Amino acid sequence: MRHAVHGRKLGRTSAHRRALFRNQLAALVEHERIITTLEKAKEMRPIFEKAITQGKQGTLHARRRVRRWLPSRLLVQRLFDEIAPRFEDRQGGYTRITKLGPRKGDGAEMAVLELVDYELGKDAPDDSDKKK
Repeated sequence: MRHAVHGRKLGRTSAHRRALFRNQLAALVEHERIITTLEKAKEMRPIFEKAITQGKQGTLHARRRVRRWLPSRLLVQRLFDEIAPRFEDRQGGYTRITKLGPRKGDGAEMAVLELVDYELGKDAPDDSDKKK
């Protein structure tokens, strides 16, 4: 029985798993939406939500704590200056997991992990910006 056993191993060593979560956290801060397996999304959600909570505090100590997980200072700055202020009045639940169904190759259950206020067409360039 798995009593009091926290987290999934995901078939990786602890260092590999930590690196995976760091990379996924960086992608999530940069793009605000990632497509991954359902198990990885469920493990990634609390890490990202704790990072946003630190971002809402805005202190130097909070920045240093988040810097442990994010590989770039620009991503830390984006988290603290752009993403966290959007959730200032929200007490938690900053992300949403949407199931996509099985992956074609191996049948793994896929999911989208995104911010609750993410708008799908926001990142796409407009046709009016293109020069002919």
